[in-house]
Amino acid sequence: MPQSADAKLARRMQGIEPFHVMDILARARRMDALGADVVHMEVGEPDFNTPDPVVAAGIQALKEGKTHYTAATGLPVLREAISGYYASRFDVQVDPQRIVVTPGASGALQLLLAVLVNPGEQVLMPDPGYPCNRHMVCLFEGEALSLGVKATRDFSLANDQVIRHWDSRTRALMVATPANPTGRLLSLAQLEQLYNAVLAPGGAFIVDEIYQGLVYERPVETALSLGEDNLFVVNSFSKFFGMTGWRLGWVVAPRAYVPALDRLAQNIFLAAPTLSQHAALAAFHPETLEILEQRRQIFQQRRDYLYQALTDLGFCIHGKPEGAFYLYADISRFSHDSFEFARQLLEQARVAITPGKDFGSYRPEKFVRFAYTTGLDRLEEGVERIRAFLTS
Repeated sequence: MPQSADAKLARRMQGIEPFHVMDILARARRMDALGADVVHMEVGEPDFNTPDPVVAAGIQALKEGKTHYTAATGLPVLREAISGYYASRFDVQVDPQRIVVTPGASGALQLLLAVLVNPGEQVLMPDPGYPCNRHMVCLFEGEALSLGVKATRDFSLANDQVIRHWDSRTRALMVATPANPTGRLLSLAQLEQLYNAVLAPGGAFIVDEIYQGLVYERPVETALSLGEDNLFVVNSFSKFFGMTGWRLGWVVAPRAYVPALDRLAQNIFLAAPTLSQHAALAAFHPETLEILEQRRQIFQQRRDYLYQALTDLGFCIHGKPEGAFYLYADISRFSHDSFEFARQLLEQARVAITPGKDFGSYRPEKFVRFAYTTGLDRLEEGVERIRAFLTS
């Protein structure tokens, strides 16, 4: 059949930008296929496989025929297990009825933004930040207002910034802790200040905690300690729990919003993957948590090595990041074009990293992201290649 030369896309697609790193990743994969030995520091995915107890639980659920739909809000026993995790790890009591299990954290954010944001309303968020957040706001015809945050202020939004930019069209503030791409952590005191700034005009406060378990040299905290009113916390089994491909996350919402989230989930995706939900029950078992703690310590060792190695090479990193598995480095000493710098580093040194323009518009040309999601031996090899590249 004849096809139109031009796809007629909805106007909302004009605001959905591609991941620029995908060009670098595609090129790196082609180089891998041709036999080149590329050191991958661009991918934001743990290199560890899903812990064995979780895999075993998934296999057992499959054998037992647990493959049918669940309730849209998730398996009751899983919602209770998540509630128990908040109680045991954070000493925070969360009613399981406030927890909605979703297909990944992305599914949770889609539900929240659809329920909270009307067309034309604004959602404030820090820049740099995870690009999909602003794209999801655009998907629901809202406006993502990105607020530049400085490296010298730990890439953190201040409550006075929020107050200054809040107006009659603003509906919500969205932050992440630990954050992608910076790895920086908001303290509970900082979160409380932001929460109060949002509550005053009756806004919603959305906190992304998907890297929550990957925190170094700081106490692990949750924004849920602050209260319930207009506070929405998103989490995931992907990063800390190592279940990226299982596509499972959750949101904790105020009770009044759960019926709407339930109704919308029924219509958008019906339910999160059943097999993944049964497997995730094992994520909270002591033997799994012991494995995850060992991996957290490995990530910390990688962070310590790479932070020191990169600063020794001349990259400017404003303070050692307290969480996640990223370093966001200022490359001004070497280049004024982070995308071109990343491209040349791949082509000439066979090291793949992510340019800053994937994360926003606030000085992106100055920064690149390094992900320490590969073994220490590969990080060391990557550093030696970068050293040779910088001195060539």
